[in-house]
Amino acid sequence: MKKQEEKLEVIRGSGNVYKDFNYPDAAVRQLKAKVAAEIIGILDHRQWSVRQTAKETGFQSADFSRVRNADLKRFTLDRLARMLESLNPKVRLDLVPVTRRSRRRKRTDTHVSV
Repeated sequence: MKKQEEKLEVIRGSGNVYKDFNYPDAAVRQLKAKVAAEIIGILDHRQWSVRQTAKETGFQSADFSRVRNADLKRFTLDRLARMLESLNPKVRLDLVPVTRRSRRRKRTDTHVSV
């Protein structure tokens, strides 16, 4: 059987998959995903189950289960930030405004500092 050679078109992503797929709320989705990733990182580092996390933070275990499964549609950015803060009271979220000047730089995405 002979392999068919297809030319693949390489498209450079923007760094925001939601923007690349034309979601109207791409920036918010990207930021929520980053905050959720920080939450998951803390849970993994501490090796906490969602039930233990719920007991320690006061949030529902189902909330942390949804975050672990990247089911973020029910969450506001504020709620995710409060969940992150409940795990680490010293957390700091830095929002960097995008300006014409910053667009010219290679890295202009919003970042989460912990």
